[in-house]
Amino acid sequence: MKGTGPDWPRIYRKSQFGFWTILLIPFSALYGLGVKLRLWAYRIKIFKKKALPAFVLSIGNLTAGGTGKTPAVAMLAEWALKSGHKVAILSRGYGRQNRENLLEVSDEKSIKARPEHAGDEPYLLARMLPGVPVVISKNRHMAGLYAKKKYGSDFFILDDGFQHIKLKRDFNAVLIDATLPFGNGHLLPWGPLRESVSSLGRADAFILTRYRGDGSESKIIDFLRTRFPARPVFLSEHIPYKVIFPGSSKIHDPELLRGKNVIAFAGIAQPGFFKETLKNLDAEIVCFKAFRDHYWFRSDEIDSLIREKEKYGADYILTTEKDMARILPLEAANFDIGYLSIKIKLLSGEEAFFKIIRDAIEKKGIIVDTDL
Repeated sequence: MKGTGPDWPRIYRKSQFGFWTILLIPFSALYGLGVKLRLWAYRIKIFKKKALPAFVLSIGNLTAGGTGKTPAVAMLAEWALKSGHKVAILSRGYGRQNRENLLEVSDEKSIKARPEHAGDEPYLLARMLPGVPVVISKNRHMAGLYAKKKYGSDFFILDDGFQHIKLKRDFNAVLIDATLPFGNGHLLPWGPLRESVSSLGRADAFILTRYRGDGSESKIIDFLRTRFPARPVFLSEHIPYKVIFPGSSKIHDPELLRGKNVIAFAGIAQPGFFKETLKNLDAEIVCFKAFRDHYWFRSDEIDSLIREKEKYGADYILTTEKDMARILPLEAANFDIGYLSIKIKLLSGEEAFFKIIRDAIEKKGIIVDTDL
């Protein structure tokens, strides 16, 4: 995998001891102590939570990356818009270069920040959701008040908000990767867990992502229903939606890739999932390169990929939609690179899932003008 440092996805999968794990164990113990002290301080109200004058829904997870939060946020935002809400997305802006206390990535009309300034995920959400303000700040209470005052927002979505407990929320949706729910079961940095599994008791609903239906998910489903019986479990899968080439503005169905020779690369938490998705679309992957999560590509690396295409006689160079957000600053309009757009789809209980949210909205006292 490109990039310096340990191969985190591999470490997070292994439970046995190794060179890196021996070094990481003490840091994991210190991290766990810090998490417990923080939760305890909020529980006994040493730290005070703040509230927003609107409905607040958090999309988050228990592990570090790779569960599909971005398409899930997009799905919830689209539903809320269709339901008549004035939606705004509040994000921390991980990996952004801009250090302002508050940055408006997009308003109701246009995108106002470059991806390197906003971070790849907020910028991607702004592209996916035209008309939905995306505001980033470490202080999401301040960001929410800003959006409330400027746009009259009544429905806030906290992107990656499960651990942001300083802000009160009305609904906690937690995503869990059905293929690797808790990794090796250890806390960061030894494992992928941001908190202990017991913290899932704060959730209002679980969404299992990348559900395959081959029986391999039965263990995690049984665990959740036994350990947290009051929280419903919903199943979802990632659906390839479109193949898009920004340089030519061409948009195709994923069927385009069937039988085609492809150079593929990804800088996401679990790049292997992207490779597997392309294989399931019957693409012939002649070369695949994995980079670390949130990797910002250099021009020479893009030039190298173009040369690889010529070397192998490949039909396309493909990456993920999130990676494309980090390539655009390189003026990629002239690059022969496309990306695969992914949507998340609830496979069971979709009506029940949104009913739970509607009930929570009614409990909050939010009135929606359905004539809009």
